[in-house]
Amino acid sequence: MSAPVLNRKLVLEDPVQSPDGSGGFVENWVELGTLWGEISAGTGSEKAGEFVTVSNVPYRITVRAAPVGAESRPKPNQRFREGTRLFRIKAVTERDPQAHYLTCYVYEEVSS
Repeated sequence: MSAPVLNRKLVLEDPVQSPDGSGGFVENWVELGTLWGEISAGTGSEKAGEFVTVSNVPYRITVRAAPVGAESRPKPNQRFREGTRLFRIKAVTERDPQAHYLTCYVYEEVSS
């Protein structure tokens, strides 16, 4: 297995809930750090929402591994940001037997 080409600068973000002043909560995102990764696209799909069409494209993002529990290790429900693009993390697993890299299964949603 060849080494991935980590040529995309990605910001890892974690969701934080804050009170909205009306008894509910607002989801905000806190930047945890920058990781370099490789992005591979999967097969997309499209579904009609109530007022918009939502395209759902799964991706695999490969990054360098970090120890379990480290803040720099991606987790499900976090996201990567690359400029205006957002990739929500669904699952994370080791890419290789030596655990040098992690594969993050993510999706990007784009409304049109």
